[in-house]
Amino acid sequence: MGQNRPSLPRFSVTVPARAQPPSFTVDEFRAALGMFATGVTIVTARAANGRLVGLTANSFNSVSLAPPLVLWSLARSAASMAALSTGSHYAINILGADQKSLAERFATKDVDRWAEVDFTEGLGGAPVLAGAAASFECFNRSRYDEGDHVIFVGEVERCTHSPGASPLLFHGGRFYTEHPL
Repeated sequence: MGQNRPSLPRFSVTVPARAQPPSFTVDEFRAALGMFATGVTIVTARAANGRLVGLTANSFNSVSLAPPLVLWSLARSAASMAALSTGSHYAINILGADQKSLAERFATKDVDRWAEVDFTEGLGGAPVLAGAAASFECFNRSRYDEGDHVIFVGEVERCTHSPGASPLLFHGGRFYTEHPL
């Protein structure tokens, strides 16, 4: 049996061809983005010359369950761009609450990021960090240029996780760990 539903008014919407210029500064935009709490990852790979590559990133997200896809983004100006955009594999290591110092080290320029870091060799040579809350070993499936960043989509070939691990979180420019509500 059908129900009588009131008819909705019809609206005509004109879609603009371009976005309007921003009404905020880069610093205001960064501060607003910082209000979104994220997990913290270290993306790792092995360059064609065998050099280890790694950087702290919080721009990680799931894309698809079938096939298993994840994404993350990297500034075009990053020193590791060449190695990460041309390599076949990388690993995304989600950090645990006890790995704050590792996150800070892999976010710092001009230091030996790999000094005394415990890892195993993953697919395609990508380092999988010991003690990570989870890791995703990815085939470097596709890249998309957007703004001043490149969006990487990885097809996950292997993943692991530590049940019950406390995550390292980032919010408003500071590190946190979870507190159950």
